Amino acid sequence: MAARKPGRLFFANPGPTNIPDSVLRAMDRATIDFMAADFLEIYDQAVAGLKRLLLTNQEVFLYAATGHGAWEATLQNLFSPGDAILMPQVGYFSVAWGKIAQRFGLELIGPEHDWRHGVDIAALQATLAADSAHRIKAVCIVHNETSTGVALPLPEIRAALDATAHPALLLVDTISSFGSLEFRMDDWGIDAVVGGSQKGLMLPAGLAFTAVSEKALAAHRDARLPRFYFDWSLMMARRHRSFMGTVPTGPFYGMLEAIALIEAEGLEQVWRRHTRLAEATRRAVSVWSGNEGVSFYCADRARRSNSVTAVLMPEGHDAELVRKIAYDRFNVSLGGGLDPLGGKLFRIGHMGDLNEPMLLGTLGVVELALAAAHAPFARGGVQAAIDYLGHDDHSIR
Repeated sequence: MAARKPGRLFFANPGPTNIPDSVLRAMDRATIDFMAADFLEIYDQAVAGLKRLLLTNQEVFLYAATGHGAWEATLQNLFSPGDAILMPQVGYFSVAWGKIAQRFGLELIGPEHDWRHGVDIAALQATLAADSAHRIKAVCIVHNETSTGVALPLPEIRAALDATAHPALLLVDTISSFGSLEFRMDDWGIDAVVGGSQKGLMLPAGLAFTAVSEKALAAHRDARLPRFYFDWSLMMARRHRSFMGTVPTGPFYGMLEAIALIEAEGLEQVWRRHTRLAEATRRAVSVWSGNEGVSFYCADRARRSNSVTAVLMPEGHDAELVRKIAYDRFNVSLGGGLDPLGGKLFRIGHMGDLNEPMLLGTLGVVELALAAAHAPFARGGVQAAIDYLGHDDHSIR
């Protein structure tokens, strides 16, 4: 058995994220009948709270799954074999969703976009305008590409659909944006929202959901892909309007507590906190980029995510070594590069249950690990973050 490290692990992965102690305590429950009246009250309150955080009055379906399961459920419930979907390939996760679609016999229109910039809105609009026969049944977008640290402007994508009068559904993955970045399902005209429990919602992995508009429900009634466990029609006939089988009761007590924490802080204040902590991280990376050092993977300043920052290593230097040093020597867990980005970058997660001391501790260890890995960088990044946080009127209450 490995020796215990003193102190607490600083978990700075971009999901799963830190779970507040009160959420952990709320889930410390004995087994209960999921049809019992006292649990049904908790369940209904949690689902209503989830809708408030999504800013929607639409239907929500829940699953015992992670985000991958929610995407699979969404595709199965909305499409028929041979349907065409437009899914811009902008990172590891958008590529993964495309592969799921192809497994179900859907036609994937998946143009490659520059991963460092994300979706080209003009090119997206041109593709929609050229589709005069309206073969494209949906536009599928990853709001916040966790693998690259690129966040996309959803209102602009909605505007591209509206400008071309295209009837395609708008499907959005919010797995690493929900509860962290501004998101308004109904106001932004989003037809299906995919999310999970383990990031901004501050719960363990294992619960996922799809929020669904009336337009999407109409498409569901005509969809012909095979399904059972994830079938929304079967779910709507059940008391919980979700789950084909046993309902995992414990997480709903935690969800109710997590929603209460978010609403006590205020949803818009939560968004502002994530913006503030992300900007402090960006100030640090900007300084570290001196001396031909590390740089931002996201090359578009306006699209840099407020929940995760992807830090690109200089040529010839291994991001995994930095991560290993941070974890083994300093008890800080950072995210790694996924698939083609493996070894090329590390990711700093700054979402969920996070405050200034936790972030500054993480940034301090990143600077230590860069030095220990003999990577080129300019010192002073942590001080730049401190200076920003200390002079930001909204950071001191």
